[in-house]
Amino acid sequence: MKKYFRFEELGTNYRREIIGGLTTFLAMAYILVVNPLTLSLETVPGLPDSMYMNKGAVFTATALAAAIGSLVMGLLARYPIALAPGMGLNAFFAYTVILTMEIPWQVALTGVLFSGIIFILLSLSGIREVIINSIPSELKYAVGAGIGLFITFIGLQNAKIIVNNDAVLLGVGNLADPNVLLTIFGLVITIIMMVKGIKGGIFYGLAITAIVGMVFSLVPMPSGVLGEVPSLAPTFGVAFDAIFNDPASLLTVQFLIVVLTFLFVDFFDTAGTLISVANQAGLMKDEKLPRASKALLADAIATTAGAVVGTSTTTSYVESTAGVAAGARSGLAAVVTGVLFLLSLFFYPLLSVITASVTAPALIIVGVLMVSSIGRIEWTRFEIAVPAFFVILMMPLTYSIATGIAIGFIFYPITMIVAGRMKEIHPIMYGLFFVFLAYFIFL
Repeated sequence: MKKYFRFEELGTNYRREIIGGLTTFLAMAYILVVNPLTLSLETVPGLPDSMYMNKGAVFTATALAAAIGSLVMGLLARYPIALAPGMGLNAFFAYTVILTMEIPWQVALTGVLFSGIIFILLSLSGIREVIINSIPSELKYAVGAGIGLFITFIGLQNAKIIVNNDAVLLGVGNLADPNVLLTIFGLVITIIMMVKGIKGGIFYGLAITAIVGMVFSLVPMPSGVLGEVPSLAPTFGVAFDAIFNDPASLLTVQFLIVVLTFLFVDFFDTAGTLISVANQAGLMKDEKLPRASKALLADAIATTAGAVVGTSTTTSYVESTAGVAAGARSGLAAVVTGVLFLLSLFFYPLLSVITASVTAPALIIVGVLMVSSIGRIEWTRFEIAVPAFFVILMMPLTYSIATGIAIGFIFYPITMIVAGRMKEIHPIMYGLFFVFLAYFIFL
């Protein structure tokens, strides 16, 4: 196993990989609660029963999709990157596709299935890998830094340190709130351990924060250890129904828009996550991602499998950087995370201790680590600084990795051409310029 996961080459060991995998799981375990709540539309009353997905089935589908995706990524691509149904994509699935477009959730799952199959074909053809490797190094650094700011913003928002403010959009939350204070405590403890160079400091910070939260009744004590696994029957295989029973429902402009949107967002969310995690873990070689085709194929397989079991697009998670910061370097960490998602099916009551207040410090610290790549950008060259700046800034402001990438990549060929550096632009970057423009105009 050590040889297969290249422990010696990567300078890692079982302890670091297990702690890294566990840290990643704890950082993204919230999806097991949030995804069923989002897709089931439980918070939207008054809808016809046919519009509600079965919450229990979605929980099981979420855990299975995350387990399958993480295991395939770990075993096939051997990267410490975990996967699960993506935030943002699940909201698009529920609130735009189902509520606004009034497309049945069964047909929406078919759209996810189609996007996954197309992803598999693109990955096997090598097109996705070529596109990722055509991105200039400065923009890759910008992607990593932008995701760092984005994930920090998510942590601050989840902890309610940063809240909505109608006058200025954002503001500081109630710092006297006990749950906010718990997050601040966890952040201070984690920072102290990181400064001291304690291995696995982020994981220990999570554990200590959870224990202190339980002591002060801020984090619920587990109601039990074992729980019954909800049936997958209401969602399993439903994605095929429209193909065989109502193919006419797939021959619409709306359905095409759904598939293209899932394709676009997943493609560039995944590309951004792969680049940023690989950069942080020191796995990039000559500014290129080794085994990129396998990593992309793993992501595509996960999306397809997720659609079959009954959940929205499964994608690579930026929270994987928490595991990397805790020491993970190989695919074994992703395997550990995948196994934990499988176990979560039976131990769901224990997940109640993983609240936003507990995970927020880890996300904030990971953001600090990831922003370091900003120093490798040639800020003195304005033609580089402009697109890099927009990539970094627009990810947190638009709450979308893909949108941040799109805006920066639109400016890149413009500034480079004006600066007289047209020959340095990869032909694919010109193609992406028009693709992103079309995305904003039509989708």
